[in-house]
Amino acid sequence: MSERPPISPRSPRAALEPEQVPPPPKRSDRARNPFVIVGNAIFTILIILMIGAGATYYYGKQTLESPGPLQEDKIVNIPARAGKRDIADVLSREGVINVNPWVFIGSVFALKASSDLKPGEYSFQKNASLRDVIATIVDGKVVQHAITIPEGLTSEQIVTRLSDNDIFTGSVREIPREGTLLPETYKFPRGTTRDQVIQRLQQAQKRVLAEIWERRNTDSPLKSPDQLVTLASIVEKETGRADERSRVAAVFVNRLRQRMKLQSDPTIIYGLVGGKGTLGRPIKRSEITQPSPYNTYVIDGLPPGPIANPGRASLEATANPARTRDLFFVADGTGGHAFTETYDQHAKNVAKLRASEKQIQNDTVEPADDPAPAAAAPGAADTNPTAATPPKPTNQKKPPRGGRQGAAQQTSSPPVVQR
Repeated sequence: MSERPPISPRSPRAALEPEQVPPPPKRSDRARNPFVIVGNAIFTILIILMIGAGATYYYGKQTLESPGPLQEDKIVNIPARAGKRDIADVLSREGVINVNPWVFIGSVFALKASSDLKPGEYSFQKNASLRDVIATIVDGKVVQHAITIPEGLTSEQIVTRLSDNDIFTGSVREIPREGTLLPETYKFPRGTTRDQVIQRLQQAQKRVLAEIWERRNTDSPLKSPDQLVTLASIVEKETGRADERSRVAAVFVNRLRQRMKLQSDPTIIYGLVGGKGTLGRPIKRSEITQPSPYNTYVIDGLPPGPIANPGRASLEATANPARTRDLFFVADGTGGHAFTETYDQHAKNVAKLRASEKQIQNDTVEPADDPAPAAAAPGAADTNPTAATPPKPTNQKKPPRGGRQGAAQQTSSPPVVQR
């Protein structure tokens, strides 16, 4: 029988421990391959980049889409030749955005709008997001300012209005020819040059005049578009009422047919002051017969050119006047005119107007023995010098001359309708 080795007693802990620690497993040849190592590194980097990109995307989306700080709509001017940093500074200063300028620049690059930012005056809506702000500037939809050119102004008066408007830039090189501008309401962005405005008004006038000339009454004695504009400018200055234009035009057309002088007071004024447009006082008796190329009390037929810039309505009324036999018209005291075919009836209408004006004058004059109103009377006379001593009616002329018509028959100052 063989002998067994002696048993050496051990503690429980020592009994549980292995008698020999096994060596670690060897790495496979594949794991030690340099390509695998590089691939694992690249994969790890990609994971990190994806996580970073996701976080950046989330932050960027929140930045672009979050409501902006504007508490109400606001108009902001982006100056010409402003860079992206300059634009960011302007928007921050005006309270349109509240992000770091570099965030704005990064957003512009992210939206691929780096080369599409346009200068101009923009309207940003309340709480506009950064995306909306950038889109507004990229679209270039600048604020359009409505500019109204009233009918009946001369070219010089229109140029003066444009010069006084700070929306426009530059200066007008020369006063446009009378009657070549179309009075209307236009819209222009801030910074438009005044020459560009003039060109647009001229283009609009050419287009409208061509359309109206095509639709004209071919029986008219007017032989050219220029003559149409000339007579329309007289119609424009004679009445401001839409319901009277075609009838006023008919009076002048009928006079042209019968080779009568037009006898229009606004032509006297234009002959005296030209493009200034307004005389600033009543027409003197001596000025009625004062020779002038434009004075239709002296010349036969139409003046050599327009006396103002007529609007579309006056052009249309002159191209297609009412079918009447009227040869005279005079103010009726209510803002309109009384039209007649004969001189005798015209004289009666004039007398009626004089009587009405005299009655109004008498009703407004205070009794002479009342001391308080007497002190105020001189001031009233100063503001209306013709009211107290109306001029002798000049319509009492022989029928062949036709008598004066239009607003010049009034005795209140000024005697001619000027708008």
